Amino acid sequence: MFSVKELVESNCLRSVPSDYICLKNPEESILYETENISTIDFSELTSSNPDERSKAIQQLGDACRDWGFFMLINHGVSGTIRDKMLRASQRFFDLTEEEKGEYAGRKVLDPIRYGTSFNVMVDKTLCWRDYLKCHVHPHFNVPSKPPDFSETVEEYITKSRELVRELLKGISRSLGLKENYIHKSLNVELSSQLLIVNFYPPCPEPELVISLPAHANHGLLTLVMQNELGGLQIQHNGKWIPVHALPNCFLINTGDHTEILTNGKYKSVVHRPVHQIGQGASVGQKANERAQTTEQAHEPKDKGSESLTLAKPIPSKLSEDELRDRQRRDKEMLHTMHILDKQQGERTWYDNIHPSFVVKT
Repeated sequence: MFSVKELVESNCLRSVPSDYICLKNPEESILYETENISTIDFSELTSSNPDERSKAIQQLGDACRDWGFFMLINHGVSGTIRDKMLRASQRFFDLTEEEKGEYAGRKVLDPIRYGTSFNVMVDKTLCWRDYLKCHVHPHFNVPSKPPDFSETVEEYITKSRELVRELLKGISRSLGLKENYIHKSLNVELSSQLLIVNFYPPCPEPELVISLPAHANHGLLTLVMQNELGGLQIQHNGKWIPVHALPNCFLINTGDHTEILTNGKYKSVVHRPVHQIGQGASVGQKANERAQTTEQAHEPKDKGSESLTLAKPIPSKLSEDELRDRQRRDKEMLHTMHILDKQQGERTWYDNIHPSFVVKT
């Protein structure tokens, strides 16, 4: 396997290889800077003051409904832990190709998987991205190298899982339900937690490549931490909005399980990481600097099973038109996932989703 990092550091790269060149629709490059992305204060969401907490829960519900995305501030995960995680991730990608190659998984559900692009076996255009994927809960799987990597990841994902517990309580309350509704109905304590570390090396012609295609995530919630170089964009009301992350925040997006669970009230947001044309040799990056993100996808799982919990909408009084619309969209989603699975062996928009995923209304 030839990683993008190895390609960039080969000293023979003067232009983007043809396998990575992606023809883009000019309209897809138009960005809208006027939109204000929602910000949720975690300290208010967990406040002992009933009025303050109630207001934060309302804001959380509005963010999930209107955006499917928000920035989380005052979350209590120290800068030291976040910095350690980013540095440890960088040290992993700085390992030799032979060392990283030990974790080059061949199957979607391999507990540890190092790779490049998205799925090099079927990608018509390769993505300018290397990655590490680790299933870290309920079973903890991480590479043994570099030193202290395992300890750093365990500390980081434990803290972030605590955030997810409280966020799901707030989401339950925002829907008018008991705060433990989502936890109990989807066995969240046994949920699958997937850690993804994305590495985007500098590119000599960033306008020609894609980091990843636009996509939505299939789980309940995804927490994203990125270094100072950023590059994330989200789709909102048909427009692409650049995310200017606040210092030390987490970026949170709701996924397909949340959309299905809420009968479409809370949306699964489409987003994309990009190389923006900026200083030096890379987009949104200074010359010789590299963008990096860590993501954690949380998805429900059946007790005592490797299958995901079947996502079913919260019981509600839907009109006949609403019910028909939900059934139509759910069938389209399942059909799309089935076709992608048959054609590609790995779903383009639903990476790692279990084939028993079923939607019923």
